[in-house]
Amino acid sequence: MPNREEAWNLLCEFTQSDSLRKHALAVEACMCAYARKLGGEEPTWGLVGLLHDFDYERYPQAPDHPSEGSNILRARGWPEEIIQAILSHADYMNVPRESPLQKALFACDELAGFITAVTLVRPNKSLAEVEVSSVKKKLKDKAFARTVNRDDVHRGAAELGVDLDAHIAFCLEAMRAVAPALGLDGKPAAGPAS
Repeated sequence: MPNREEAWNLLCEFTQSDSLRKHALAVEACMCAYARKLGGEEPTWGLVGLLHDFDYERYPQAPDHPSEGSNILRARGWPEEIIQAILSHADYMNVPRESPLQKALFACDELAGFITAVTLVRPNKSLAEVEVSSVKKKLKDKAFARTVNRDDVHRGAAELGVDLDAHIAFCLEAMRAVAPALGLDGKPAAGPAS
């Protein structure tokens, strides 16, 4: 099993965008938290969260993403469990979500991105300021973060078998634990050294 450092290096090799790297970190945090809650293998679940979109910057069109990424992972000897979980997060790949790992990735992906968007419009850009109610209110606003698929957010929670409010609260808490790495801790970003 490859380790987290190898996964991070692979992510950075294919993803230059700071926001996409932070999205990977947010999904990783949610996945690790769910692994602990559901009795999954935390290192594996974390790797899936970290790598689920690693190919997106180079291959943003369906089905290239995540198909091209799965080819890269296979060529580099990554475990099939990780590859199948990543493929399953895109409905158009027609990979059924059967395992808790697959269901958790689908449930966490869009929601983590949406929570980030909600946080970025808060005055201090801090996850500590975000409440479940504010996330739900923004979910109803179709003009806000319109690229986030609301059906996927609702379906993800349902497939995972969790109440949407509880799922939002759970992911918020997981992301708060890594808020500095996400740039969502309310502190100004460090500028260039002088």
